[in-house]
Amino acid sequence: MNTDMKKILRGAQKVISETELAAKLKKGKPLRIKLGVDPTAPDLHLGHTVSLTKLRQFQDAGHLVVFIVGDYTARIGDPSGRSETRPPMSPADIEKNAKTYLDQVFKILDSTKTEVRRNSEWLAPLFANQGAAAGGNILSLLSHHTVQQLTERDDFAKRLKEGIPISLLELLYPLMQGYDSVAIRADVELGGTDQLFNLLMGRQMQKDAGQEPQVVMTLPLLEGTDGVKKMSKYGNTVALNDASADMFGKIMAVSDDLMWKYYELLTDEEIPPLKALHPMEAKQRLAEQVVRRYHGGAAAQEARNAFVHVFSRRATPEKVSEHRLSRSPMPAAELLVESGLAPSKNEARRLLQQGAVELAGRRVNGDEAVSVAEPVLVKVGKRKFLKILPPAGS
Repeated sequence: MNTDMKKILRGAQKVISETELAAKLKKGKPLRIKLGVDPTAPDLHLGHTVSLTKLRQFQDAGHLVVFIVGDYTARIGDPSGRSETRPPMSPADIEKNAKTYLDQVFKILDSTKTEVRRNSEWLAPLFANQGAAAGGNILSLLSHHTVQQLTERDDFAKRLKEGIPISLLELLYPLMQGYDSVAIRADVELGGTDQLFNLLMGRQMQKDAGQEPQVVMTLPLLEGTDGVKKMSKYGNTVALNDASADMFGKIMAVSDDLMWKYYELLTDEEIPPLKALHPMEAKQRLAEQVVRRYHGGAAAQEARNAFVHVFSRRATPEKVSEHRLSRSPMPAAELLVESGLAPSKNEARRLLQQGAVELAGRRVNGDEAVSVAEPVLVKVGKRKFLKILPPAGS
């Protein structure tokens, strides 16, 4: 088994440790590479694919990926990087999201080299105190860890200092994620830089269980299209389920500087030769690559051609989706949300305040009510077009 260490380590922020990883690889047998994802939302986005792309590199080198659907830990929600307690999710919502996750991850991962597990398999018996999994029961687990150990993590320490409540369940979350590594006997665990505490907890718990500790590999958090916040739910995402034209256009909106980070974390391309290209050409190549991965070559080429037609020539796209309003008149912000042109009223108001919304070529005022008596074209920013139809029967 030949694993290219240089390729595996590309883009990694921290590896604990490279020496241990090299020793595991020298054994010449497939390693178990772990990634856990809590299904707290229906869509995965390019930020998630940073880890998924690294997992695929391990698979291509002959290793096995253990993809853990955190259906049990999603009941709590990962507190990493959060300044407040996450609202609990219902089992029905968790299950619905879990199904969409699996459909999306296999756009990247090789299903024949992937073991899918749900952490309710071992955490439900553990918390029922039945001792079904190795390590005994919840009382045994808790006896090995201290409150000081759990509250030393940065986000908990900050919340304690500011008097913001921390639930007992949140304190248990790192233990639960760490126990996943024990249950599946992980050799390597991947996660974002904000996951370091949880990943190291897995190493410690494996040592306590008499297992060889996993190698921890953290990967950078990918900034969203705004170039500021990590790709999340703030209107800055490129979702895997986005239409090909939308995905292409969103990537083209990324800054030239951020484009190189996208190349490094989302592709296998060698970057130096690309920097000899004009930034517009390099960015179009990036967008086409990403769209091809999730929608296929024909859709990627069509998206690129449409982008050149609309934006290079400042034209209106030949094909424009339609939305029929539920009523008219309607507040401008509500129209944007109902039609899917904005993910929330807050984001809609922001777009309106920036003057980014045009109706039939006229800039829309943020607090006006929009009346639609006949089909009209709405433009948001430089890349979103939608034909708005009057309410049925009007």
